[in-house]
Amino acid sequence: MPTYAEYVDDVSQALMQMKVTDNRGESLSPDEGLNAWCDLTRKVKQDTATMFFTGNGASAMMAGHMAADASKNGGFRSQAFNDAALMTAISNDISYEESFALPLGRFADSGDVLVTISSSGNSPNIIRAIETASEMGLTVVTLSGMGSDNRSRAMGHLNFYIPANTYGVVEASHQVLLHGWLDRFMEMES
Repeated sequence: MPTYAEYVDDVSQALMQMKVTDNRGESLSPDEGLNAWCDLTRKVKQDTATMFFTGNGASAMMAGHMAADASKNGGFRSQAFNDAALMTAISNDISYEESFALPLGRFADSGDVLVTISSSGNSPNIIRAIETASEMGLTVVTLSGMGSDNRSRAMGHLNFYIPANTYGVVEASHQVLLHGWLDRFMEMES
């Protein structure tokens, strides 16, 4: 069982070893990746577009949290598709795979951005949302972890991969990354 210091070090090491790639699979430094994400965010804000956030479980809570912070603190339109009634109705009546793709298809427009948060990077409803977003002309930002060959890691325009093997470390790293992006964006805008 790791000590507190060891656990914090695991999260820190995962963040320091984060891999960022673009849609061609070219490596970017973490700062280049965050700056590119901030540039996308500035365009969303200027064009009155929307940034959509998706995730399952703890990642769904992060998606809702960041959509709220983005609207309230970042000053741009954002939304998370994690309403229980919507998700369970789509899952029951159509399929769980469509739980994000269907509302994305109804609400999103070309010029919007989809941010996916998935520890494994392989959740079928996340993959389907990325496919739908790509078909609609949205820009996609993925946050993933666990296996380096996870599917979502190669599907976004910007891909942030946390090389850790436990959900806790990946999720903690994703939360730090999300706040780091939004704080950086707000600092650039001030």
